[in-house]
Amino acid sequence: MSTTTAELLKGAAELFPGEVVTSAHVRHLDLPYGAGRFALITLDNGFDHTKPTTFGPGSLANLNVAIDQVEKEAADGDIVGVGVTGKPFIFAVGADLKGVELLKNHDDALAIGKGGHEVFKRLAGLAVPTFAYYNGAAMGGGVEVGLHCSYRTVSKALPAFSLPEVFLGLVPGWGGCALLPNLIGADKAVSVIIENSLNQNKQLKGKQVFELGIADALFEGADFLEQSLIWTAQVLKGDVKVERPDVDRGEAWDQAVARGTFIADSKVHGAAPAAYRALEIIANAKSGDLQAGFDAEDKALADLIMGGELRAGIYSFNLVQKRGKRPAGAPDKSLARPVTKVGVVGAGLMASQLALLFLRRLEVPVVLTDIDQERVDKGVGYVHAEIDKLLGKGRVNQDKANRLKGLVSGVLDKAEGFSDADFIIEAVFEEIGVKQQVFAEVEAVAPAHAILATNTSSLSVSEMASKLKHPERVVGFHFFNPVAILPLLEIVRGEQTDDAALATAFGVAKKLKKTAVLVKDAPAFVVNRILTRFMGEIQNVIDEGTPVAVAEKAVEPLGLPMSPLVLLELVGPAIGLHVSETLNRAFPERFTVSPNLAAVVKAGKRGFYVYDSGKPELDPEVAALLEQGDVVLTEEQVRDRVLDAVAQEIGLMLDEGVVAEAQDIDLCLITGAGWPFHLGGITPYLDREGVSERVTGKRFLEAGVASVPA
Repeated sequence: MSTTTAELLKGAAELFPGEVVTSAHVRHLDLPYGAGRFALITLDNGFDHTKPTTFGPGSLANLNVAIDQVEKEAADGDIVGVGVTGKPFIFAVGADLKGVELLKNHDDALAIGKGGHEVFKRLAGLAVPTFAYYNGAAMGGGVEVGLHCSYRTVSKALPAFSLPEVFLGLVPGWGGCALLPNLIGADKAVSVIIENSLNQNKQLKGKQVFELGIADALFEGADFLEQSLIWTAQVLKGDVKVERPDVDRGEAWDQAVARGTFIADSKVHGAAPAAYRALEIIANAKSGDLQAGFDAEDKALADLIMGGELRAGIYSFNLVQKRGKRPAGAPDKSLARPVTKVGVVGAGLMASQLALLFLRRLEVPVVLTDIDQERVDKGVGYVHAEIDKLLGKGRVNQDKANRLKGLVSGVLDKAEGFSDADFIIEAVFEEIGVKQQVFAEVEAVAPAHAILATNTSSLSVSEMASKLKHPERVVGFHFFNPVAILPLLEIVRGEQTDDAALATAFGVAKKLKKTAVLVKDAPAFVVNRILTRFMGEIQNVIDEGTPVAVAEKAVEPLGLPMSPLVLLELVGPAIGLHVSETLNRAFPERFTVSPNLAAVVKAGKRGFYVYDSGKPELDPEVAALLEQGDVVLTEEQVRDRVLDAVAQEIGLMLDEGVVAEAQDIDLCLITGAGWPFHLGGITPYLDREGVSERVTGKRFLEAGVASVPA
């Protein structure tokens, strides 16, 4: 088998010329308590922890050679066991996705799946027990190589453990779908493979890995390998018996698969195949026939690699991990000024969230101001209460909590609060006159070097700065709600914003751990402009006569995190109306102001739905307000119209230079609006569905970018 595997991997390696190859070093040691001679395989790509270890064909070939060696040693009786571990802080993080992107045909994709299986299965087939020591981050194939071992230990310090394949548009294809449910039961496996993946790729910590039963023992990080080897010796000598609960192969298994299907339906609405393919394999794994499961994984993996969802998923991953960390158009970071104190104008909910974020990430003094003491006290009180929550959850200790509380303050007098601030951000009422007045007051008391930032969601930064003596230090700094969760920060360059102000803004964004995208000062910037056009077209078809339920259901195939009208509820109808009015003034030929939305806002309604039955149903009071025409469209007609409108808007935004490239629009929607990874944002979907060419005459992305190469 080894020769066949070697040939398979050699052929695959020729397709991946740029692979960062992982070595599999074999060393021998004598276990404690006289338990015998032991072979330890260490996975290491020769780089530090910032370049995690991956498995491409060359890496699998190296592991295969290492197994050749230990297989012979085990057969000859020279060793009593084999262990697998990783370099410091990293066990292994799965397949090399850079190589997957290059695959152009089904047979090559199938070879990758088979290659991984053939190598990993050999661990299970050795003549001696095998042990995986999850010492650091383990994902995808890294988790799966351990599942093929007889026993597993995990470090308490392990920060991230997951099978993220479904999140990216794949299935765990090297044993995860077949082995995990047979190890810990179908329900827990569904949580790891489906639920966590579709919940923004949620990661497990070491303790959770142990509690789920994936690992048999949990040890401290400081002496993890030493303790794991002591435990290994005890297992091999029979002093420690590893007992695992029986897996329920009855109705509980079917219920787990049904729960997974419900989760997938609620997250992707049938629009992305990966979750359903994974669930199919989990369902069939009930029989315990592992080889049938591995064959099904190979087939699913190859099918998905040759599909658009995975390519869009990898594109999304690269946007967030690479482009998001090196923003296009950002000035040289050496121009950035130090920020040792932050001022926040306003003490409402948004301003208080901003104060908390600056406080936690920068750990510098933060001062809030507002128009009366009651509001100031409420803002500071909010920050204190949130720090207390962090303390209660063990996220900060008492000393840190006291220090953070001591750094936040509130004053009425801007001169007192801002005279030594380096970065001052306003989060007041969204009205240009109010914001101009605030900036005039701040400029009069702030030091000459201070950056003045605005959290406006749709107003002109240039106009806001136009009456100041130094408009060059004003920059847009637009966060998305909830501030603590959504990563996007639209950084807006006004007409006179200078490089120092912009560089400082990007520097602060990085310290805040936000994904910063440079945006031109154009109405509503990126996310709100696209969402308003999207929502506006939904609203238009409702106003014209299409039933609300039809309009909502029409866009389900996009697999968005929530329906348009539920999103409107989250944003707030009044804010939605305000942004649509702003854009209507700028682009009246494309952006409408819905009279029905205006009526909903005037009536003080929080949204279109009530939830009396636990699920959204059209509020009878809202239904009574709606005045509709008699043009009723089908779901397909609604979808075409909405997507055509979005494609037109994106084309115009790119022509206007609102962002550098289409990739920035996708990055904004993924990180600022929770747009699905499996879509790649929006432009790959529009390209794949032929909408881009129908509307603009060309694709937004070149063929092979977020799609299978020709």
